[in-house]
Amino acid sequence: MNKEIFIKELEKLNIKVTEQNLKDLEKYKDLLIEYNQKFNLTAIKTEEEIYLKHFYDSLTLTKAINLEGNLKLLDIGTGAGFPGLILKIFYPNLEVTLLDSNHKKIMFLETVIKELNLTNVTCLNTRAESLPSKYREYFDIVTSRAVAQLRILSEISIPYLKVGGKFIAMKSAYEEEIKESMEILTKLDSEVIDIITFNLPIENSNRSLVVIEKKKETNKIYPRNYDKIVKNKKVK
Repeated sequence: MNKEIFIKELEKLNIKVTEQNLKDLEKYKDLLIEYNQKFNLTAIKTEEEIYLKHFYDSLTLTKAINLEGNLKLLDIGTGAGFPGLILKIFYPNLEVTLLDSNHKKIMFLETVIKELNLTNVTCLNTRAESLPSKYREYFDIVTSRAVAQLRILSEISIPYLKVGGKFIAMKSAYEEEIKESMEILTKLDSEVIDIITFNLPIENSNRSLVVIEKKKETNKIYPRNYDKIVKNKKVK
């Protein structure tokens, strides 16, 4: 995806691209390519792929939710900053928290944030289930892109949402994962309220946004230890 097509496709998402947005993305792209040679941040390495599979793909979250307000967003397993840091560039009103257990990726993100002079962005080098208690019931939006199965993501995400907040999982296939998640979603007092499916431009690959709404405050026993979550052990 070249920049001209990128701009046209974002117009279809009702996203206006400013000159500052383009400057920020160019600097971000250059830093990603540079640091990728040292740290292997992503398998996507060409400019065209970065604009399509990282930059544009991140912004498709706007198909599921309006980001214009003063919202708090948590991006779990953000990697090299997708979608969280891209959303921050286009929606500076957001309070964004980027979480990843990989220290080198967090170092990269801190470099990008400094180079782009972004404010109100926090980087956390930890696992989601180990987040400090101050983040419980804190965020308006939690999102995650291609990190883990939905039943696992739900348990490590929903406890940090406000009641009425939305967890938006960015997926390709989703049907089987939703079936496997129904039990834990019930225990988390949350439910799937929307599923948005579409294809990426140019390559036509499948994408899905699974939107889950939190209905009640989360029981303090969640999230459990990660090993228990993965093994799907039931809480006694």
